[in-house]
Amino acid sequence: MPDKMDIPGTALSLIEWIRSHVAGAGAKGVVYGLSGGLDSALVGALCQRAFPESSLAVIMPCYSLDQDMEDARLVADALGLQTKVVVLDHVYDVLRELLDPASAEHSSEKMQLTLANIKPRLRMIVLYYYASIYNYLVVGGSNKSEIAVGYFTKHGDGGSDMIPLGNLVKSQVRKVAAYLNVPEKIISKPPSAGLWENQTDEEEMGISYEMLDRYLLGGVVPDDVREKIDGMRKRSEHKRQRPPIPNL
Repeated sequence: MPDKMDIPGTALSLIEWIRSHVAGAGAKGVVYGLSGGLDSALVGALCQRAFPESSLAVIMPCYSLDQDMEDARLVADALGLQTKVVVLDHVYDVLRELLDPASAEHSSEKMQLTLANIKPRLRMIVLYYYASIYNYLVVGGSNKSEIAVGYFTKHGDGGSDMIPLGNLVKSQVRKVAAYLNVPEKIISKPPSAGLWENQTDEEEMGISYEMLDRYLLGGVVPDDVREKIDGMRKRSEHKRQRPPIPNL
């Protein structure tokens, strides 16, 4: 299924949508995490245009790669973003010390992912701190491809007040980002959540964004890819729903 998205129209629509959502909530602006990746860069480009005087990009390294910090600063400089830097290494260390007695009960792979997910949850706390201080809304950076298969941390990067990229697959994110002058280095960078060294989205998911996007846009993919995506969607359904409440 060909992608015939109107890129300028989509960009303008998303900027206006952000403004409208903030106004409807009685808020004054927006705050978001800036990681050095493509999705957060596009969020920054949209938010800067929606609220040039009242949008805040928070860079929150937590044992992050130096390259990610450099890329975050590159995006901020290129797009003229107002930034704050909050280093979370020490907070992570203290929390890990408190929780480590439980680590012996689980495999190293299980613990790696469990500990890695602490990082986006700490970042969510920071973002909501600034949102409360400034009466801003928290803008999430997940795209449609990630949301569809649950590739985000519940109550971490999945915790936000709005998700403007939620109906754009990864390939569409790249196109809108290029239109809004996100640096080419960021657009062509291999997608990574930055959870550990050499981690990439596609390797962790076990499928390429090209295949995932094609499937979500109604295209034909191999049976094994379709089955894998369907399985991931089913297992992650709880991430896309509000917590269940019993009928009494």
